[in-house]
Amino acid sequence: PPDVTAAVVSDAVNRFPEAVVMDVASVKSVIVQSVADTTGRFVPTHPMAGRERGGPTAARVDLFTGRPWVVCAEGSPASGIVRQLVAALGGFAVSMTPEEHDRAVAVLSHLPQVVSSSVAAELISADAAWLELAGGGVRDVTRIAGSDPELWAQILEGNHAAVADVVQTVADRLSAVAGALREVDAPGSRTTLHETLRAGRDGVSALPGKHGSAERYVTQIVVIDDRPGQLAALLSDVGELGVNLEDMSLEHSPGAPVGFVELAIAPEAAETLRDGLSTKGWRVSGEAQ
Repeated sequence: PPDVTAAVVSDAVNRFPEAVVMDVASVKSVIVQSVADTTGRFVPTHPMAGRERGGPTAARVDLFTGRPWVVCAEGSPASGIVRQLVAALGGFAVSMTPEEHDRAVAVLSHLPQVVSSSVAAELISADAAWLELAGGGVRDVTRIAGSDPELWAQILEGNHAAVADVVQTVADRLSAVAGALREVDAPGSRTTLHETLRAGRDGVSALPGKHGSAERYVTQIVVIDDRPGQLAALLSDVGELGVNLEDMSLEHSPGAPVGFVELAIAPEAAETLRDGLSTKGWRVSGEAQ
């Protein structure tokens, strides 16, 4: 936890004079400022591979595979050893200053947590019958709200200035949306709504794909029955068609007789996948919008 990281690091640097010491906390500036290390053996890091669940039962052997791992000690001899460890665990090192890291995670990690938790809090007072209608949209938005609140309170406090700035930006945008909805017939209201939604779509498009560049995929939706072996059979058929999956997500509400699998593929493979799966008896409902 960020509250004790600096103390633990300082103790380790003193107790193990021959060792390289690294941390994996979610904030960097406040820890670097608090650690009195004149030996150059402390390397601040942050693997960008967390999960919403904690503890040993949530561990995954491939947690770091293909994931960026921020290293905030460029030029330090000790950073080379840390980079070797990162590579051995399947990650790839990314050099940043502590301040740059904290600004980046404020947008990419800490803001999403605040927004997710805020949306999920609205479900507490929702009618139980309404919650039965919950689908992929609300589940996607609120997934990370299940994270440990004590840990996240520490993380947000440790990066409070950067997080406050981006939270305020989103709050201002939401305030403008609320104003437009309250005065929906007023001039400019529809423009405000449209521009907000368009900016959100453009933001999603800006996220890099698995090969590093911005995603340029199309998504085909396949309906599968809620019975054993369906997902495995679908993936087997996709493989037989020679189509490479760039990404995949599954949506299934408890009690529903069917689920929906979204298969992200290169645009040039869309026709092959759609026609091939249809021929094999799958229900392909078309592209996700």
